[in-house]
Amino acid sequence: MTWTTRLRLRHLQLLISLAETGSVSDAARVANTTQPGLSKWLKDLEEDAGATLFERHARGLRPTAQGELLINHVRRILSEMERAQNNMDALKEGNAPSITVGTSPASAPSLVPDAIAHFLAMHPRAHVSLQESTMNVLLERLELGHLDLVVGRLDNYKPRPTLNSQMLFREPTLVIARPGHPLTLKSHLNWDDLLAFDWILWPEGTPIRQRLDSALSNAGLKPLPSRVESSSLMANLWLLQSSDMLSVASGRVAEHFTHRGLVKALDFEMDAEGSIGVCWRDEPYIDNAVLDFRECLLKASGRGDQI
Repeated sequence: MTWTTRLRLRHLQLLISLAETGSVSDAARVANTTQPGLSKWLKDLEEDAGATLFERHARGLRPTAQGELLINHVRRILSEMERAQNNMDALKEGNAPSITVGTSPASAPSLVPDAIAHFLAMHPRAHVSLQESTMNVLLERLELGHLDLVVGRLDNYKPRPTLNSQMLFREPTLVIARPGHPLTLKSHLNWDDLLAFDWILWPEGTPIRQRLDSALSNAGLKPLPSRVESSSLMANLWLLQSSDMLSVASGRVAEHFTHRGLVKALDFEMDAEGSIGVCWRDEPYIDNAVLDFRECLLKASGRGDQI
């Protein structure tokens, strides 16, 4: 019998509490146990695991590399158990699947909502939870089991051994402005025209920002000065509406808001194509809700013939 088979749910929660509080006394208080008892349990666990899980210092505890590894596994286990309970509750209510989807702003306006509509048509009693953030944050949540799927830009996505991915489509990067902006009246724009205005930039490290910076570098230009840096699509749209600032958007996002009269794509060709795709955990058993939502994403992206 290995040491892992002796761990109980309460033990897993104790590890998380130790990591979050960084204190044996605080963790003992949360768990309604004694500090000496918790200290002895941790010492026994480290001896069984053959590794120091927490560094002891004046301010409390800090997980070691081995401790971080174990804690990440524990977080996934607890997340899976919570999801199992939710799915069992849903089953009692009539076999209604539940799924939690993460999306980057590039996928939020139309692709993911269209996929959700297809999913709800497939499962009328289903529950969908949607979270929007940047891809690096979403992928971390996915690996920890807090999300079932992540949809967004895969431009600079580096394959991870714990995740699978599939590209849904490729699209151009467009420069956008408010309707009636002075540059909407001109054709065949160049960088000199664009650099005469202030820009709303996506944060450094985001795929769309990297594509913009690469396009500038290829043109022999320096990165744009950062007057406004924002990862909020709605805030960016509001700023565009009330100023002559410029920004960049993926093709489908620009098309979505152009049809609603909120922005206008400028007549400027940027050699910066990007890809939108979906990521999910590489597991032996994949929940049917995840498989169905991937099918719905293919339909929403116009690749339903590849299902």
